Amino acid sequence: MSRDRRLRRKTRLVDRQDEREVLAEFLKAVRGGESRALVLRGDPGVGKTALLEYLGEQATGCRVMRVAGVQSEVELAFAGVHQLCLPMLDRLDRLPAPQRDALQVAFGLAEGPVPERFLVGLAVLSLLSEAAEEQPLICVVDDQHWIDRASALSLGFVARRLGADPVGIVFGTRSPRDELAGLPELHVTGLPEADARILLESALHGPLDEQVRDQIVAETRGNPLALLELPRGLTQTQLAGGFGLPGVVSLSARIEDSFRRQLEALPPESRRLLQLAAAEPSGDTSLVWRAADRLGIAIQAETAGLAEFGAQVSFRHPMLRSAAYLSAPEHDRRAAHLALAEVTDRTIDPDRRAWHLSQAATGPDEELADDLEQSAMRAQARGGLSAAAAFLQRAAALTVDPSRRADRMLAAAQTHVQAGEFGTALELLAMARVDPLDELQSARIDLLYAEIDFASGLGGEAPALLLKAARRLEPLDADLASDTYLTAWLAALLAGRSATSADLAEVSAAVQARTPPAHPLGLPEILLSALTLLVTRGPATAAPVLREVVERFTATGIPAKDDLQWGWFAQATASALLDYTPWRTILERQVHVCREVGALDRLPVMLGALGTATVWSGDFAAAELLDAEADAVCEATGSPAAPYTALALVCMRGDEANAVPLIETVISEATAGGQGIAVAYANWTAAILYNGLGRYGEALAAATASSEDAPGLYVSLWALPELVEAAAHSGETGIARDALSRFAAASRAVGADFGLGLEARCRALLSEGELAEDLFAEAIERLARTPLRPELARAHLLYGEWLRGQDRRADARTQVRTAHELFADLGMAAFAERARRELLATGERVRHTVEAAGALTAKEALIARLAREGRTNSEIGTQLFISARTVEWHLRNIFSKLGIASRRELGAALAEQKRALPSA
Repeated sequence: MSRDRRLRRKTRLVDRQDEREVLAEFLKAVRGGESRALVLRGDPGVGKTALLEYLGEQATGCRVMRVAGVQSEVELAFAGVHQLCLPMLDRLDRLPAPQRDALQVAFGLAEGPVPERFLVGLAVLSLLSEAAEEQPLICVVDDQHWIDRASALSLGFVARRLGADPVGIVFGTRSPRDELAGLPELHVTGLPEADARILLESALHGPLDEQVRDQIVAETRGNPLALLELPRGLTQTQLAGGFGLPGVVSLSARIEDSFRRQLEALPPESRRLLQLAAAEPSGDTSLVWRAADRLGIAIQAETAGLAEFGAQVSFRHPMLRSAAYLSAPEHDRRAAHLALAEVTDRTIDPDRRAWHLSQAATGPDEELADDLEQSAMRAQARGGLSAAAAFLQRAAALTVDPSRRADRMLAAAQTHVQAGEFGTALELLAMARVDPLDELQSARIDLLYAEIDFASGLGGEAPALLLKAARRLEPLDADLASDTYLTAWLAALLAGRSATSADLAEVSAAVQARTPPAHPLGLPEILLSALTLLVTRGPATAAPVLREVVERFTATGIPAKDDLQWGWFAQATASALLDYTPWRTILERQVHVCREVGALDRLPVMLGALGTATVWSGDFAAAELLDAEADAVCEATGSPAAPYTALALVCMRGDEANAVPLIETVISEATAGGQGIAVAYANWTAAILYNGLGRYGEALAAATASSEDAPGLYVSLWALPELVEAAAHSGETGIARDALSRFAAASRAVGADFGLGLEARCRALLSEGELAEDLFAEAIERLARTPLRPELARAHLLYGEWLRGQDRRADARTQVRTAHELFADLGMAAFAERARRELLATGERVRHTVEAAGALTAKEALIARLAREGRTNSEIGTQLFISARTVEWHLRNIFSKLGIASRRELGAALAEQKRALPSA
């Protein structure tokens, strides 16, 4: 797709020395093999386009690719990305299959599942990297504020993921949108007074009174476009005394007024030609000529330099295009769109044709509304949510039947919610309420309001709103009601004690009290039944349904769509069974599926959950790799990183100096956001930290707070063994026995070694004599059959401490020595020190043996491990959302640090490092 091109002429910059130096450094870095991103921001006409053209002219030895946003095409999905990639589409075959498929679907070149937008971004990054193999690449994106949303997100992703590729990407924008958050910025302002005078004089064709000149310079505030354009279209008489420059309107408005005056000075035929060209965003000159012929407009009309008609239409400035379009009377504008629709191929470009027809419509048109709805479906299939919403919104405006109009308005609002555009969605919901609504439509409005609250992070309010919507939907749409109840359950779990009303118990009770659906239960219903039964009736009653869910999600052949949609709930059911292996299996598959399809919005959540499970197994190096990957994903998407894996790591390691500030930060931010489950998680890990340090009072307080968030479920369930240990050491046996009772209800429901081993260890702490010894032995035996090495080590330690209390020092030394060796091997410094002190108490001397960290960074260690596993650079880049060239750059650094020369030596080099990552 093409765009407005500025009329090509050598760019003459007046001053701009500071900006030119920044751009020169930018080019120097890219020519030197580095990547760069830069955002030029400033008011309309301040000179961003001139600087971008200057950059292109100075980029000798580089390939320059240009994208320019067009206001009228802002809702056409991936239009900007298509413009950038069009010259490189012959390289599509070089991309990994998932990236290639995603890009082809996004461009409408193939059919397939809706592509994840981040996978499209990664495909664009790979194409740019491929092109940069031949020569350094400069990508110039002008008028980013008018780039379609899907393209803006993809290009922002690319700008953040540029690594070792000689690629530079520069954005020109009036006000940076959130897609560019965090990128380096250069604020472009008006020219200094002396330079403004020089530029103004270059635009004048006769003498001008000095006082008038000063007035123009002052009122334009050095804005170059204003200095060049405001005098145009004004006679010397109008300029005399400055009477042609009233200062009561904005500078942008005055520039547009100047453009309108220049348009009004043209012959009517010429003006109509420019107005027609302005209505066609593709810039296709042949299309404009055909439409002009239909309207009887002579194509030889003089345009006075305001636009050129070459291979594509080029306006002198985007504001001129806008002024031309808006200057047309409404009937002429509709006629232009109708003519353009008639010459646009229905087969090749049905969506652009439908859009032109919708702008030409004079009133409701049901057939056209149907066409727009089909366009929305195609846009959504390509991943263009904003474009789909725009088509649906226009379809609603053209719909005759009030009920169908409301349906389309609600569909548009729903699509905006999915795109994260909550403000627009709220506006549409308010508009939808104007029409008479049936009960289902009214309930859907309630649901959308609730979903916006939930997605906006208003954790405390969301459960009640979602529950209300689910109840209203129940007699109207059973499937939608089930989905909504499940979302309400999740919202209540996440809110925990922060829920202002409708907590987990209330949501679960409401689900159990309703009439079950008559049709066979699908996955959402089975999940809903299992999770709500767990809350209302307890783990023993819920266990059969929980096992059914786990069996489904650990079996082969489950569709990726179901994995993505319901996998988080499935892993929650597995964790409730206290059976580690299926829980870990579900989490690993979730992560794999998210990686495969590029579901970067879900991937950090699943990486965090898998990171927790991995920390629990004692494989801290692997957990750090997962944490590094999650950080890479969040960096790529610009979303905040949730530090749960990092929190579990520092607390398991006993790293108090780093753990305490992190715990406090998580609790503070989660409390403010109404995310009770995050507070519970921080308190659970804090209890581990303080139990390791032997500060049982602090451990007791943290474990108590965590266990009360969602009693007997998820993180609150995990906190109970910590609570038993802390309470037992603090002499609070009543608290310890109550916690044990709650934990045993879950552990015995299924009878897995994970749960039963922890239960036996807790019960031993509250027992005496032979019974206690038998329970410690059982705990060690059961936990030894699981991957949970930290819990096994803790069982040995607690057994040894008990034995010393029985004055059996020799037996105690055996158990504590085993625990100390395990802790030291794992890197659990606080527990290792606790075991060392216990060994000293038994009369044995022992040195500190927790090993030092290795030299590789977290990202380098992750890349090294993936390379050791035989992954190609392209495969590693796909997983970490960087280019293959950047992977190669990292590998060279890794080889240098490890003192090796090739991938073949990685296995041995990494094996020499007990832990290849720095301590958290």
